[in-house]
Amino acid sequence: MKKRILVTGGAGFIGSHLCKKLLEEGNEVLCLDNYFTGSKKNILPLITNPYFEVIRHDIMNPYYAEVDEIYNLACPASPIHYQFDPIRTINTSVMGAINVLGLANRVKAKVLQASTSEVYGDPQVHPQPESYWGHVNPIGLRSCYDEGKRCAETIFMDYHRQYKVKIKIIRIFNTYGPNMHPQDGRVISNFIVQALQGKDITIYGTGRQTRSFQYIDDLIEGMTRMMATGEDFIGPINLGNPKEFTMLELAEMVLRLTNSKSKIVFYPLPSDDPTQRKPDISFARKELSWEPTIKLEDGLKETIRYFRNIL
Repeated sequence: MKKRILVTGGAGFIGSHLCKKLLEEGNEVLCLDNYFTGSKKNILPLITNPYFEVIRHDIMNPYYAEVDEIYNLACPASPIHYQFDPIRTINTSVMGAINVLGLANRVKAKVLQASTSEVYGDPQVHPQPESYWGHVNPIGLRSCYDEGKRCAETIFMDYHRQYKVKIKIIRIFNTYGPNMHPQDGRVISNFIVQALQGKDITIYGTGRQTRSFQYIDDLIEGMTRMMATGEDFIGPINLGNPKEFTMLELAEMVLRLTNSKSKIVFYPLPSDDPTQRKPDISFARKELSWEPTIKLEDGLKETIRYFRNIL
């Protein structure tokens, strides 16, 4: 049966891929975006689909529609964008959560919160399981995003406990792929853009800090599997790739795949920047039968192809 699905932040990097997948599965999709970081270009290929609807709207204000499911993705997610207007960032996380939950409660929809690995802060536990409460600076430059997302999880849980709203919470680890914003300040887009333009590749710190990177298709598969689980299972659940790479390894791989002559240069590490980030995905393996299948090199080739076309 065709479901009516609302995707907030639907014109963003992750949202546009999710809208595409939901349409391919035969659903009717309402894409909500204020284009603060999202782009119409990302959803241009979907516009001709008669079951796809685009609405310019800021989720800080309530929205009303009869829907069966809601994916709440609306929030700037890269440091450059979320630190540009920190008040707006925390408002989007907190008021956005209250508004989508109010709608879900009213129309009895199932609602999924796209939370983040940033709720773990600079972790003192490695890898990070869902049971870890995190090590977050509540007054730092990243707090508007980290604490905003933590607060949104709280609000989701309280709406579930108080009003029996059907919720799902996922924690997304570093994700990359086509439709990334070239100036989003994320490490993969930074390295690829710098390599393709022949500029120095900038590494902050020693380059030994690690991240784990999942390709967008793997994430979308995990998200839709999570939404399809029974009402009793709410998460939170980690969605990420447990294979770790140092920043230096990533930079060298990007240089090789782009055939770039760029040089690697080092700068001081920004404040509160985590030195390690790696998901424990045993819960996702068990509950969703999910794990990433796309190797970093293969995903990077697709991402580089995308950036070559748009730069």
